[in-house]
Amino acid sequence: MKTPITELFGIEVPIVLSGMSWISVPSMVAAVSNAGGLGILATGPLNASETRKAVREVRSLTDKPFGANATLMFPGAHENAKVLLEEQVPVINFSLGKGDWLAKAAHEYGGKVVATVVNERHARSAEEQGADALIATGHEAAAHGGDATSLVLIPALVDAVSIPIIAAGGFIDGRGLMAALSLGAGGVAMGTAFMSTKESQLHDTYKKLSLEKTIEDTIYGPYFDGLGCRSMKTPAALRAYRKGLFGWPNFLAAFVNSRDIARSLGLPFSKLLVGALASGWNNAKMMAYLANAFKMIRSATEEGDTRKGVLPTGQCVGLLHEIPTVAQLIDRVVSEASEIPARLARTVE
Repeated sequence: MKTPITELFGIEVPIVLSGMSWISVPSMVAAVSNAGGLGILATGPLNASETRKAVREVRSLTDKPFGANATLMFPGAHENAKVLLEEQVPVINFSLGKGDWLAKAAHEYGGKVVATVVNERHARSAEEQGADALIATGHEAAAHGGDATSLVLIPALVDAVSIPIIAAGGFIDGRGLMAALSLGAGGVAMGTAFMSTKESQLHDTYKKLSLEKTIEDTIYGPYFDGLGCRSMKTPAALRAYRKGLFGWPNFLAAFVNSRDIARSLGLPFSKLLVGALASGWNNAKMMAYLANAFKMIRSATEEGDTRKGVLPTGQCVGLLHEIPTVAQLIDRVVSEASEIPARLARTVE
């Protein structure tokens, strides 16, 4: 398969692994890249030293192109991004922040930069900042999809910018890949599909739950991590997504969880706290939500905790029917997609 995305990244198939915290680890990234796609390392839970080690581990497992992400509003993200530049990671995926400095530095060593966006305004801005491609995240996606669904977001962004689009949100099989290509995208990013593969670090409890859920078994709202976020619908998620008093997060829990985050990222807690408070009330409130969500997501992903854990999951979880290997998943998606043009040709005769 040859598309603008395969040409841009030097990969064999237009399929990208979404950078999912605690799931998109080096072994998973390498598995996707070795199968012909583009693996993206999640650096959100890592400090700078861990990020450098993870990048080098990916390189020890594959000689194929790979990427790594940086969610720029997260604590420690700028330090991680600098490590990605120092290590000359082939593809850097940034979101929730201004990435012009990233693009400039990456382009100096021949790297590519991809911005994750959810609307036209952010897409145009990312292109102006030097992004080489965009991941367009529709409402169906796990975690932070925007207000528009993929069906309308993708063609809107294709018309709005001149750089390639990677469609994210609702893509899990060959039908989805061909739909994305038909809408003008150059490929797809998949999270929920890869999350439920044999190589995935997701706890088996949630892999099994994923096979039981329908397309209606997700929940979306702003009161989990302070952003519009979609997760698997469970009793724990229903509690976590409720609007608290005045729409405020549990600040006491956030204080405790923030200390744990600061410790894991190797950041002084006082610096983290002062930075959050200095960023303004709305940002401070969102950071408190994020601190609490961070713990719940980790509890689900690593520990399989169904009482307190919450797992970001896309609506396409209802289309999961098995737990394949990464290579089997990619081969199936490509095989299904390759059969569709002939079938469509017979339909329109």
